[in-house]
Amino acid sequence: MTLARRFTRRELLMRLGIVFNGIAGVIVAVPIVRYLLAPVTRERKVGYDSWIPLGNLEQFPSGETRLATYRNPVVNPWDGDTADIACWVCNVDGQMFQVFAINCAHLGCPVRWFPQSSLFMCPCHGGVYYQDGSRASGPPERGLFEYHYRIESGKLLIKAGEMPTPGQAGNIVRNIRTCV
Repeated sequence: MTLARRFTRRELLMRLGIVFNGIAGVIVAVPIVRYLLAPVTRERKVGYDSWIPLGNLEQFPSGETRLATYRNPVVNPWDGDTADIACWVCNVDGQMFQVFAINCAHLGCPVRWFPQSSLFMCPCHGGVYYQDGSRASGPPERGLFEYHYRIESGKLLIKAGEMPTPGQAGNIVRNIRTCV
């Protein structure tokens, strides 16, 4: 009968260290692998391509700009009231509308509409926009982000999926192609 070979203290601690390092490596690697594979495994949510109703046309009188809200089409159960998004609706002539995101094109602060001067103004850094959403003055390099809209059965609908980022919109204005 042969006796089982006994480990020295050094060999035992070395093997335990390898096991614990392997476990730690797997714990670190799992989120990294999930992040890298997410675009392949994740489906695009349905809400990005949906048209959201803002309200009846009577809510937006001709020649006026009004604040409207809609529910984010890509909402999670825990979003609560933060999923309600505001936008500015300008009824140009009764049939033509402009719907602007409430966020300034500079750093995203919420702009306010001032009917006395017919201007949108950003309280953060002094960005000013004309009634048609174009840039008037201040640090923003472009006008307000504008939603696509359509009128259906007397209701104003907007396509409220992904909004362009300042980088994408700036490239559109300057006709620059992105790397992606």
